[in-house]
Amino acid sequence: MDDSTEDQRLPHRQTPNKPVSAQELAELGVIQWHLDADKYENDPELEKIRKDRGYNYHDIIDVSPDTLPEYERKIKSFYEEHIHTDEEIRYCIGGSGYFDIRDSQDRWIRIWTKKGDMIVLPAGSYHRFTLDENNYIKAMRLFVGEPVWTPYNRPQDDHPIRQLYVESILKSNAGTITAH
Repeated sequence: MDDSTEDQRLPHRQTPNKPVSAQELAELGVIQWHLDADKYENDPELEKIRKDRGYNYHDIIDVSPDTLPEYERKIKSFYEEHIHTDEEIRYCIGGSGYFDIRDSQDRWIRIWTKKGDMIVLPAGSYHRFTLDENNYIKAMRLFVGEPVWTPYNRPQDDHPIRQLYVESILKSNAGTITAH
C-alpha cells in the first residue's frame, strides 16, 4: 500500500499497483478462505474449519457509525498498529473493510476483506483494521478458548509472541517474501 496519509478508508494502492499473491500472504502466516456468508449459521465448511482449528467461541460485531457505540473512538483504536497474543480470526458476513499487515521489510500490505472472506492474522504480527468507504462490516470474531481482546500497540519487538512470530514466520521465510 502507498504511504499516503489520506483517509484511511481509501484503497491506498501504489502507482503502479503491486498486487500481493496469496502465497506471499501465506508466507507471512496469513490464512484465508472464501465461504458462503449467506449460510454462515449452518455452513458445514465453516464448521469443519472451526473444528480443525479449535475455534470454539464466536460472536458477531456490526461496525458502522449507526451500530457501534463509541464508533469514532473504536474505529481509531482498531487502526492503531498492534499485535495480539492469539490469532485474529475474522469472517466477513456482510459489508467490507481492510486488514493491513506488515511484511518482512516492515511495509504495509492492505488486504480487502468482503462478504464471504475469512482471514486469520497470526499472533505476533503487526496489523490494523479499518472500514473501507462503505463504512460498514458485519463480522464473526472467532477464538480458541475464551476471547482475548487485548491489543499491544507498537512497539512490541521485545514481546515474547512478537519474537516467536519473527523467528518462526519472518526469518524462516526471509528471501522468499517479495511483497510491496
